[in-house]
Amino acid sequence: MENQQHQGRNGAAAAAPTAENRFSVLNCIDLSSPDTQNSVSLLKQACLDCGFFYVVNHGISQEFMAEVFAQSKKFFELPAKEKMKVLRNEKHRGYTPELDELLDPENQVHVGDYKEGYYIGVEVPEDDPEAEKPFYGPNVWPSSEVLPGWRETMEKFHQQALEVARAVARIIALALDLEADFFDKPEMLGHPIAVMRLLHYGGQVSDPSKGLYGAGAHSDYGLITLLATDDVYGLQICKNKDAQPQVWEYVAPMQGAFVVNLGDMLERWSNCIFKSTLHRVLGNGQERYSIAYFAEPSHDCLVECLPTCKSEKNPPKFPPITCSTYLSQRYKDTHADLSVYNQKQQHT
Repeated sequence: MENQQHQGRNGAAAAAPTAENRFSVLNCIDLSSPDTQNSVSLLKQACLDCGFFYVVNHGISQEFMAEVFAQSKKFFELPAKEKMKVLRNEKHRGYTPELDELLDPENQVHVGDYKEGYYIGVEVPEDDPEAEKPFYGPNVWPSSEVLPGWRETMEKFHQQALEVARAVARIIALALDLEADFFDKPEMLGHPIAVMRLLHYGGQVSDPSKGLYGAGAHSDYGLITLLATDDVYGLQICKNKDAQPQVWEYVAPMQGAFVVNLGDMLERWSNCIFKSTLHRVLGNGQERYSIAYFAEPSHDCLVECLPTCKSEKNPPKFPPITCSTYLSQRYKDTHADLSVYNQKQQHT
């Protein structure tokens, strides 16, 4: 696999990493399989080992996935001035320019991530009382004159991806010896904070020795993340963040699959039984597109140690915290202050 050339969505050959690079072998879970016990076993093994796995036969057609990627590409190909019209707001909706996000300040000494993105969340009208909450409110959309049909495509994908996330969460619940519908409750994924993020890596070559990354090393904040990628390599995981030196392994793209990983919130919920794993993106000189879907519980959900994950010998390691408080702090810690862009616009 290391020496193969992979055909990208745009028809160009995507360079595979060289033979000396490590590859991670991940479990693959078929959501259409009637053998629930086998799915639970595969998922549990993955969650105890590295917190990453593939999900296939998830119900979203490859044709529609290709359309979502094509529409994403159309947005990122717009002139910078057009993209800045839909700049990220305080609710984390809209466009995030290159270097907006700094995920690994210890190693990213001079600059942030060499990627641009676009946040889309649960659509809540401005006059709805729920819109007062962090991460809720109306989305920011490019003009339909500029990108006809773009909003409709993204809203459809957002809804379909949420159903995939709920299906994965049911298997996670069983793997934690909970009822299958544990995460389906209204205060959890019944009324979630579900955020999708279109991502574009512009083709820079990363150099860890100089602190240059497509995305710096980080673990995700929430419950679970679904990641759809094109065929260009870049994602790496580090199974043991405390190892010296850290060992990084590539995750191979798999057509039609989601790469799923657990977030810090689930690690906290499970009392560190399940892992939230460090990962990063290295650019290899090629453009790369991906779509991350972050599935989190509702604002008021209290994240506290699950009853099946504690005992006298293993008491809860973290105090209870609401989902909203936890996520708000994590986003604040990693994103540029919006006033930076106001100052830039005043000087241009």
